[in-house]
Amino acid sequence: MSHTPLPRGRHGLTRDEVREAQRARLLLGMAESVSEHGYPRTTVAHVLKRVHISRETFYQHFSDKEDCFLAVLDESARLLAATLAADAGPATGPALPRLERVLTTYFTTLAEQVPFARVFFVESYAAGIPAQRKRVEVQERFVDLVVMAFAGSPEWRALPDPAFACRIVVGGISALVSAALIKDEADQLRDAAPKVVALLRHLFPSA
Repeated sequence: MSHTPLPRGRHGLTRDEVREAQRARLLLGMAESVSEHGYPRTTVAHVLKRVHISRETFYQHFSDKEDCFLAVLDESARLLAATLAADAGPATGPALPRLERVLTTYFTTLAEQVPFARVFFVESYAAGIPAQRKRVEVQERFVDLVVMAFAGSPEWRALPDPAFACRIVVGGISALVSAALIKDEADQLRDAAPKVVALLRHLFPSA
């Protein structure tokens, strides 16, 4: 996404393409504004100033600030869900190498998309129940992926509640990401995947 204004006059874009481009710019503008000011202090005016789109156009796409923010959260969730599935590889492969590929893509994406990552991991807590539920929904997809990754590990299956163990792992990763974003240290996430996998390899050597 970018803030590049749409060309004036005859630009060859269909009406639907123009609307989609406007919506994408508004979503990015909201994500960046919330990342800078925090959700409670962000206003529609902040977004419009950042993306150079009229207030009338904003309300053609969204009913209010919350509506736009929830759309940003949906986009963040879509982005994160796609990265979780992208590099998992065949289910028959060794668990830890598969998980390391997924985590490498996951952490790199977060480091490259800081405004959207902040919306999902930090600001969603300030935006009410719908936003918080969306966050939990995506986190559960991550849990499901970890469950599948370790399905062939005897140590993992021997745990009293493997699914609960997956939630602990995913919760720890989520806390790691949130702390990095709050401290403005998102670049450190790029080196996190090997550390997480090294810990899991120590705990579950046959995975």
